[in-house]
Amino acid sequence: MEPKQLVWSASQIGLVLIVLALLVGQFLGQPILLSFVTTDSMEPTIDVGDGFVAVPPELAGDVEEGDVVVFEAEEIQGGGLTTHRVVDVTEEGYITQGDNNPFTDQDGGEPPVDEAQVRAVAWQPGGAVLTIPFVGSAVMWLQSTMSSVQVQLAQLFGTRALLGTQGLAHLMLGGSVVLYVIAGRFEDDRRRDRDRGRETGTSSHKLMAVLTLVVVAGVTAAMIVPAGSQEFGIVSAEFESDSPTVIEQGTTESFNYSVRNTGIISTVVFLEPTGERIDTEPRQLQLDSRSAENATVTISAPEETGAYRAFVQQYRYLRILPTPVIEQLYRLHPWLPIVVINAVVAVPFYLVGLWLLGGRRLKDRSRSRRSWWS
Repeated sequence: MEPKQLVWSASQIGLVLIVLALLVGQFLGQPILLSFVTTDSMEPTIDVGDGFVAVPPELAGDVEEGDVVVFEAEEIQGGGLTTHRVVDVTEEGYITQGDNNPFTDQDGGEPPVDEAQVRAVAWQPGGAVLTIPFVGSAVMWLQSTMSSVQVQLAQLFGTRALLGTQGLAHLMLGGSVVLYVIAGRFEDDRRRDRDRGRETGTSSHKLMAVLTLVVVAGVTAAMIVPAGSQEFGIVSAEFESDSPTVIEQGTTESFNYSVRNTGIISTVVFLEPTGERIDTEPRQLQLDSRSAENATVTISAPEETGAYRAFVQQYRYLRILPTPVIEQLYRLHPWLPIVVINAVVAVPFYLVGLWLLGGRRLKDRSRSRRSWWS
C-alpha cells in the first residue's frame, strides 16, 4: 500500500472511531475516550457541539481545583451528564461551575459532587482543554437518527428489546454480522480477478477494522451499561424507623441489594463502597446467564442528624476470561479487564474475518511454492 493510501485509510478508521466513541458514550451515559457539550455553560473554553478528550477518573488521578469534569448531575437540567469545572474541593464533595455561569451549581441546588459521580476528566495539556470543533453536533444528529431507527425497528418486529442502550448494542452486533456476510459474498465475486483482488485486499482490512470496532463497542456496552454508581440517600434521625433509609443517629442498618445479569453471558461483578459510612458483603459476585444475586449493604448513620448520601460503585466484566484472571486484572486496574476482554474478542474476530474475506486468494497463491519464495 502506498503511503498516501495508508494515511487515508488510517484517517478514515480514526474518524469512524471518534464518531463511534462519542455516539456510544452518549447512549451509555459514560464517556468513552471522547465527550462533548450541548450547552453554552462552558464557553469560551468549550463551545456548543465541541468535543474533547475524556480521561477515565481511574486514569486521571485525584480531581483537583481547576479540573474540568464530566459528572452525573442530580438537579442540573433534570439530571444527567454535565461538564463543568471544579472550583473548590470540600469534605462534602466537589463544588462545580460552568465557565460561562455566574453561580456555582451548588448555589442552584445541586448537591456537592461526590467522587463516585465523576465519569471523566477533560484532558488539559498545558492547562487548557483540548477541543475538537463541531464533532459533537454531528454525533447529536446521528444519535437522533439512530433513536428513530430503533423505534421503527422495535415497532416493525414488535419487541422492546431493540430500544434503549441494550437495543443499540443488539443492533450493532447484528449489523456487524450482516455486513460480515454481505462482505464475504461480494468478495467471492471479486476474487476471480487477481489485480482487482489486490485492490479489495485493502478494503477488506478497512471493513474488518470497522466491524471489529462495532463489535468492541457492543461488548464494552454490555459491561458498562449495567454497571456504574448506585446512590443510597439516607437520613440520620433522632428516632428509630422501619424505613431502611431512615437510620437512628450513631447506629447502623443493613439491607439486601439485588444485582442482576439480564444478559446471556456469565458476568463477574465487583462492588466498591465509596466512603466510610457504607460497606457491602460480599464485594464480588458471579452471575450466571439471566440470574440475580443479593449482596448485603450496611450503612452507618453519623451522630449529626440530617440527610446524607452513600455510594456503591459497580464494575462488571463478561466472564470470557477465567474468573481468577479477571480478579488479578481488576486488582491492577478496574479498566484493565475491559481492555483485555475486548482484545480477546476483537483479535480472533478480525483475523477470522480477514481469512474468510481473503482465504481463497491466499489459497490460489499457495498453489505455486515459487510464488512464495521467489
